[in-house]
Amino acid sequence: MMRKKRRSTADKAQEATTTTKAKKSRNTGRQTKDPAPEETNESVFGVFLREAGVILKQGGTSNEIAVDQVVFQKRIQKQLRKSPRYPGIVQEFTTGLESHIEDPERFRNCLLPCVPRLSDGDSSCVGSFQESLLRMLLGIEMLQTFIINTLLEKLPEFMLDGAADGGLNIPHTIINQFKWLDRVVDSKELAAKLMELVSVAPVEVQRDIITSLPEILDDSQHNDIARELNSLLQENTQLTVPILDALSSLNLSSSLLTEVRGAVMATLAAVQLEDLPVVVKFLLHSVSASDACEVVCNLRKKLELEQCVLPPVLQASQSRIKSKGSAASTSTPAAGSSQDSVALILDGIKSAVRFQKTISEAWLKAMESVDNEDDHKVIDLLVLFILHSTNANQSRRGAERVLKGKVRSGLIQEALLQRTFRDYAQVMRGYFPSILALAQSSLRSPDPCVVPFGGHMYRHSFTAFDSYCQQEVVGSLVTHVCSGVGGEVDMALELLCGLVTEKPSEMSLYAVFVKGILDYMDNLTPQQIRRLFHLLSRLAFGQQQQGSHIQDDMHIVIRKQLSSTVPKYKRIGIIGAVMIVGSMGASRLKVKESQNVSLPQETLRQVTALLELVKSSSESSPEAAALYYDELANLILTSTLDPQVQETIGKSVLDDFQDDFVMDLGPEISGSFPFTPRVIYNLDDDESQGGIAINLLPLLAKDVQNKGEQQRQTQKTHKRVSPLCLSPFFRLLRLCEEKQHQGDLEEIDALLGCPLILTDMDVLEKMESLSKAEREFLCTLLFHTINWFREVINAFCGQKETEMKMKVMTRLQNITYLQTLLERALAGTPGYVPPVANFDGESTDVVILSSAAPVKTKKDGAGKKRKAPAKNSSESSSQLEETEADKTLQEQPEKEKEKEVRQSVSLVSYRQFFRELDMEVLSVLQCGLLSRSLLDSELQTKVQEEVLLGPAELVFLLEDMLRKLEFSLTAAPAKRTPFFKARTDKSVGFSHLQQKSSKDIASCCVQLLPTLCSHLENCHNHFQTLLSENNGVVDGPATDVQEHQRMSSGYQLLLQILNTTFSWSGFSQPGQRSLLKKALGVLAERLKEESAELNLEQLVKHSFKYLMNFSSTMPSLGTALCLSRLLSTVSEKGGNPAAYREQTASLAKQFLSQVWVTASGERERGIKFNEALHTLLKIYLEHVDDVLKAVEEIAGEGIPELINASKDESSASWPTLSRQTFLVFYKVLMSELEKATRKIPACKVSDNAEAQSEKLLTWNLAVREFHILVNLVKVFDSRPVLIVCLKYGRLFLESFLKLGMPLLDNSFKRHMEDVQSLLKTFQLSTRQLHHMCGHSKMHQDTSLTNHVPALKKSLELFVYRVKAMLTLNNCQEAFWIGNLKNRNLKGEEILSQRSQGSEEEEEEEEERSQQPQEQSEHEVQETDSEESTKVNRKEDEDQDDIIDDSD
Repeated sequence: MMRKKRRSTADKAQEATTTTKAKKSRNTGRQTKDPAPEETNESVFGVFLREAGVILKQGGTSNEIAVDQVVFQKRIQKQLRKSPRYPGIVQEFTTGLESHIEDPERFRNCLLPCVPRLSDGDSSCVGSFQESLLRMLLGIEMLQTFIINTLLEKLPEFMLDGAADGGLNIPHTIINQFKWLDRVVDSKELAAKLMELVSVAPVEVQRDIITSLPEILDDSQHNDIARELNSLLQENTQLTVPILDALSSLNLSSSLLTEVRGAVMATLAAVQLEDLPVVVKFLLHSVSASDACEVVCNLRKKLELEQCVLPPVLQASQSRIKSKGSAASTSTPAAGSSQDSVALILDGIKSAVRFQKTISEAWLKAMESVDNEDDHKVIDLLVLFILHSTNANQSRRGAERVLKGKVRSGLIQEALLQRTFRDYAQVMRGYFPSILALAQSSLRSPDPCVVPFGGHMYRHSFTAFDSYCQQEVVGSLVTHVCSGVGGEVDMALELLCGLVTEKPSEMSLYAVFVKGILDYMDNLTPQQIRRLFHLLSRLAFGQQQQGSHIQDDMHIVIRKQLSSTVPKYKRIGIIGAVMIVGSMGASRLKVKESQNVSLPQETLRQVTALLELVKSSSESSPEAAALYYDELANLILTSTLDPQVQETIGKSVLDDFQDDFVMDLGPEISGSFPFTPRVIYNLDDDESQGGIAINLLPLLAKDVQNKGEQQRQTQKTHKRVSPLCLSPFFRLLRLCEEKQHQGDLEEIDALLGCPLILTDMDVLEKMESLSKAEREFLCTLLFHTINWFREVINAFCGQKETEMKMKVMTRLQNITYLQTLLERALAGTPGYVPPVANFDGESTDVVILSSAAPVKTKKDGAGKKRKAPAKNSSESSSQLEETEADKTLQEQPEKEKEKEVRQSVSLVSYRQFFRELDMEVLSVLQCGLLSRSLLDSELQTKVQEEVLLGPAELVFLLEDMLRKLEFSLTAAPAKRTPFFKARTDKSVGFSHLQQKSSKDIASCCVQLLPTLCSHLENCHNHFQTLLSENNGVVDGPATDVQEHQRMSSGYQLLLQILNTTFSWSGFSQPGQRSLLKKALGVLAERLKEESAELNLEQLVKHSFKYLMNFSSTMPSLGTALCLSRLLSTVSEKGGNPAAYREQTASLAKQFLSQVWVTASGERERGIKFNEALHTLLKIYLEHVDDVLKAVEEIAGEGIPELINASKDESSASWPTLSRQTFLVFYKVLMSELEKATRKIPACKVSDNAEAQSEKLLTWNLAVREFHILVNLVKVFDSRPVLIVCLKYGRLFLESFLKLGMPLLDNSFKRHMEDVQSLLKTFQLSTRQLHHMCGHSKMHQDTSLTNHVPALKKSLELFVYRVKAMLTLNNCQEAFWIGNLKNRNLKGEEILSQRSQGSEEEEEEEEERSQQPQEQSEHEVQETDSEESTKVNRKEDEDQDDIIDDSD
């Protein structure tokens, strides 16, 4: 009864609407004829109805009912059953019904709800809502079949009528009569008739019938009807939506559901766009956990959203039509509705993902399984955003992980993201919070491949979405900038700059947000500050001046910073002001004619005033003035300025430079100076030139004097010219001249060859006799001279004339010579702080600590160490230091060098005090042999002079190049991590380089590759000739030690440069594929002259072969390591690096089996040699096929040879293995052995006997080698060796417990003897480890005892694990355990702990199936002689027990 009530209530709700419609139609469309309340000849039908309580009405009046519908139904049933003419009376009744409803009006009345009769007072018993007459009669089972047939026969009459007047749809109302009947007598028949009707009905009626089927039919008919609907679905796509609606409401068996789903999936491509959301919803909501993956994978493949939207061309044309106002109504709905349909599809996916965890996991798996870039589609990105937008943490994290993984591997590219934003901006707007969150996390990623993708997400979000989203994007980017994390800040600033360029008017709205960054400038580097002011000044002072509302704020900030007395803030002010000048004074082009528009006078006045303000603010400090010159030079180099602004800057530069720094040479130089002035380094003939010189010594003397005076009086009366400004001012002058004369430097070319006023450098010979002030003066003079020459080379390196190239080469020689003098001068001047050379960094604050360190650590032996790369910045260059440390003084072209050894310091620590060399200087590497005629000069008396890029100059340029590459190409990932301490120090001296992208640097390297290869071949030929002259001996009598060391350094640097270039992560990006092929092509062409186009794999093969040729002439182990690394890097660029493993391993073995001696005949040694050896040995063991065999070869042959050799000798088969390098070998052997055991496959129950015995054999080998290595601590018992043994001993033991013991469990019965042998050997090793623990405790050495607790725990675990194995194999009685006494390494008992031994110490294992009386390991027998005697008798018995049990 409850169920019936519920249904009738539903019916009431459904019919309520029909009632209102009926009432409405009655009022509006009532017939004019008089109502005829009763028929004259009443049929059985009419009589029965009237008696049961229903009065039939004519015309537009509804039938009336006086009783409740249940009472009515009972009365009719009773009347029919009680009638004497039963069952014939039923036929009469139905005939009466048929004749009554012949009239359409009466039929309509019978379909509409009955109205309660209100004339009598007893109407209270009738409910307010009653069913229609026909529906009440359908509830009487004996009449149901007849009435159903009658209604279905009547339905075709009204099929084509549609909605009659008043809006009543007769077919729809007829179908409604069948819904939710309490019982259907013949459900099967009804289903058949309805489906028959579907086959002939028009589409509208078909839809009505199909959608009503679940509400009409019994559950028993659901499967049959589903099959019919399924076949109908494949025939008629118009009915897709109603059929799927019906199917999703039917109760189907799982097999049928799968079949239906398969059919739906097959027709997916043909479905109309507007029907797709329903299809997708059906597919996703009908899956079970088991088939979710399959369904989602298929859906993902077949759902082509790209075809759901109009192509961009059509969209653009439609928007043009719309903007013109013509045909807008016809054009826009298509685009809008397609976006709506996509939005509905995504909503369907979203609801499925939200409520079914299996579906979210299935989507992630489906995307993870795609391994081809072209197979990724727009739907992938959209679903990732959906998954991220759900509240479940798991799907959010999963979406983030998959997206980053795909971006990292290059499978999801920016093109796909761009397409998604372009075509689905309206849909994606709903997922903006997720897009923003993913962009934020990508930008914060430490992976340099992921960061740019986050940037693209930000950029497209700003471009595609509304102003709210734009505001959020800008706010988020500002947050990134203020975070202070290097990589994040760089990327965010780059994005903001890009947005200002692309969308200046939109960005101007958010200028106030960006201005907020000015409060957080303390965390920014100079380069980032430049970027920040560049974008702010573009906003505020750009051509359109959209952001002019922040102009005043910008001026205030700049004036405030410029007037600050704190150098840091003054620097910010200068950088900012120059950037503003760049934006205000930028060259302006007319749109139509490409002619320059002159700058407004007011703007020009502002620019001039700002320049004057900066100049006056920076005059008081030479550092500030120098920074101002550098920034102006930078602006001229990178920007296109208005000619008037250019002229304003350049008009007085030449004159000022001449006045300040150039003097005419007279007969004598007047003034009092600390040293005698002397004009040196003149490359020009005095007669032809006006006789000018750079007055460096007088300026420096005056500067020192002024500093002294300034301390006494603060007021300044005149402008102070500092030698600090010499190089920056010259750079500005040179760039102004280049800009003015289109690259011609004829006006200032005299400065390349003109001399300097210095002093005689012989004064360095008597450094000890000079006062501290004089020594510091001399060092400062040398620094300024070197920086002047560096800036001169920057300026003139691009000149084409032979004479100019000659002079540049000579200046390079001057630098290399002066650097050797400087090293000596610095060695004699401890605590000296050099003059600043790079003015945009914090160098002044950091130098004092870094400059003092190298002075204290003087080099022993033959050591003059010149400027070398920053080793700490990259591992790849770390090998250089050792060879550099052995270098002697640079050659001096004018004199023969003394052979004596002098004290010197490394210039590595002083790198920040030298001016930066431009990338263009590296073009000097391309110079070969140059010559010119010389008449005569003061220093040279030869008539013909040939200048070649000598070894010293080559090394100088290569060192600089390597530093640049390491900063640009390999430092990218490291820059992402927030090492605040090292950040400023690291980027000092790379200001110009930072303004180039890593792609530009890589392209530059590839262009220089042919030159680098030529130099590499020259080095190879040099050493080959040397070996052939000396009959294969490196240190022959004819060897020039100094030249050997320089060529060796050059060789190593060239290999490092090639390795750094090929290691660039950018080559893995698809866009750089052609650059990689070009680079490999250069190497391949050196070997093969064929011009045929080679694929990447062939290029790698030829390049590898070319580089292998250099292996025969390696001068040092460090160089050999660089070659091995380079070969490894190149082999990874192809698709099959495994093909080169064997060659790499054999080459590494060749290097390890070689005796390495220096040019002076001594064996190579030292920390750097050991580091190189460590890495090379790792490369060998990582690339060799059988690691265990290789370890055994070294441990079993090489080390015994070493033990038997005399003190200073090394192993015969492994010459690099000596007592000094034993620790290196030991550490690598232990770590690689432990790593190899972890790779032994785990034991599986399914393994056959052969597989088991193979794994057992492998473990036997590993345990035997481990035993050999552990026992070596008896011979080599130094603390570092013990630490290595304790650390890797525990790791090996853990691997054995995890992977080895399960194998022994399964193999014990089948291979008992092998297992016993293995455990016996291993027990000897564990006992030795136990003794080492005792030794560590006795000596109370914390570095050793730190390892003891964890090792003891593993040793104890091993004991019980063996016991468990025996128990598993029914041999537990063979197990016996005892307490081991504490002994030291020599096996002597530790007496102090004898009484407590059994209580405190961990138990050592005595698994007695494996140590028979005759012990093969005599050492262990000695160490445990007491215990062995007690235990052996028991062992013999146990041995028998095990055999019996196992049988």
